[in-house]
Amino acid sequence: MSAANTVLENGGRVVLLDKSSFCGGNSTKATSGINGANTRTQRDKGIKDSADLFTSDTLKGGAKKPELAKLLCENSGADVEWLMDKFNLDLSLVARLGGHSAPRTHRGKERFPGMTITYALIQMVEKIAEKTDRAKIITKARVTELIMSDGACTGCIYEKGGASFKEFGPVIFASGGFGADFTNNSLLAQYRPDLLHLPTTNGEHCTGDAIKMGEAIGAKTIDLEWVQVHPTGLVKPDDPDAKIKFLAAEALRGVGGLVFDALGNRFANELGRRDYVTGEMWKNKPPFRLALNKAASDEIAWHCKHYTGRGVMKFYESGAALAQDMGVPVSKMEESIEAHYQASLKTAKDPDGGSYPAYPSGKSWDEASGKTGSGKKFYHNVISGSEFAAQPYYVAIITPVIHYCMGGLEIDENSAVLGSNSQAVPGLYAAGEVAGGVHGNNRLGGNSLLDCVVFGRVAGVACAKYMLGDRVKATSLDELSGGGLSGNVEGSKLAGGSYEDTMNSSSKAPAKKEKKTSSGFTMEEVAKHTKKGDVW
Repeated sequence: MSAANTVLENGGRVVLLDKSSFCGGNSTKATSGINGANTRTQRDKGIKDSADLFTSDTLKGGAKKPELAKLLCENSGADVEWLMDKFNLDLSLVARLGGHSAPRTHRGKERFPGMTITYALIQMVEKIAEKTDRAKIITKARVTELIMSDGACTGCIYEKGGASFKEFGPVIFASGGFGADFTNNSLLAQYRPDLLHLPTTNGEHCTGDAIKMGEAIGAKTIDLEWVQVHPTGLVKPDDPDAKIKFLAAEALRGVGGLVFDALGNRFANELGRRDYVTGEMWKNKPPFRLALNKAASDEIAWHCKHYTGRGVMKFYESGAALAQDMGVPVSKMEESIEAHYQASLKTAKDPDGGSYPAYPSGKSWDEASGKTGSGKKFYHNVISGSEFAAQPYYVAIITPVIHYCMGGLEIDENSAVLGSNSQAVPGLYAAGEVAGGVHGNNRLGGNSLLDCVVFGRVAGVACAKYMLGDRVKATSLDELSGGGLSGNVEGSKLAGGSYEDTMNSSSKAPAKKEKKTSSGFTMEEVAKHTKKGDVW
């Protein structure tokens, strides 16, 4: 959607094809936010950050192609502000996620950020499609093949309603990864069969179709073996073995959530790399719990209320009640929390001291994480052990889940897909999870939405130049759409897939008046019709 809007901004026309009955993909499920360095939101809050520091964090976090990491981070601030300015989005809250040296993960005051960002992008294209002939959105359209001519991509073939159709022009793949394909011939089975037993956070559309189509025309792939297992999939107590799970936003740890094993021990740096936290979980005793004290949960209250309403998080009136439910002595929990509190005090007094190596750099005073070699350096909403027993908590049982595929089609700095000769395939681009090489062997939290926006826009600019040449023309989205967007998440017949779509009906968060689509349906009604056989 970032690519589509950018092509439109540059005077081009777009046809958007989605095999699902709605648009949005996994981006609608993103719950922590989008990273941006040196944004005006950060400046307003007095947060010191830079593209160089962000790039350094991203490379330490796992990225192996400096040129792509640098592009991601250098474009981040401007592209976050593009979302705020062009789509009237609220991204006024900032959190620090694992592996980041500064708070830079942006979200709004309520609702999940992936939903608000993605739906706004969809709604803009939808409004333009309704008012002009410059955009068209076709759902339930499964692309099956690329059309090639003399080594260049000139279009694609897609199936819809049992018939086959062709669209001509350069192609931008933005189809996601393969983290929900558990079939015998899947990319997951081919590259990571050891993960097939795990649950996933991915929607059923994530089957690697575009990667396979790219391979069929000789495109290069990269890093397909790197599949991220996220540490905080949410376990629903009445359906613990569900193959598809909701994800606990990393922002829950960013605001101060702590992770405990079955015995009440902290055993890892909650703000370490995702692969690191998952690895430490596998060394310790489940079930694992993610616990937020009052100050932490107040800072991210909207999320907590929604998770609780969905039955994947539980509210405890007191820490004593939590300890009883865990089957551990209150004194054990007090001991774990007091040790964490003391480490925070020492860090505040001597941030460069400590006996353990810290992540992402320096030294750490925190023994629980320090002895793993990735000591905790940043603390937020900390309480003493003596406060535990009377403190209210929001708590979720968590488990490792397949979350993100770092590998995909190899791209260059113009988001052009590379062929077997390592040269760009003319007319073929990729952005988001379908493109590999941006994150290396591990992706930092908040970089997924950013990847989609930054490389979607890079691909959109490059595609428009390829398609139009010197006829590229700066074009106002507001003018094309007849007035732009209001900043509210409005009803749409084409947007769907967010956790929120299915959570609204049971959430304890304050209800908002449902807005109707142009067809008279509510978003809740739309969300119920997402299967292949649905008829509208």
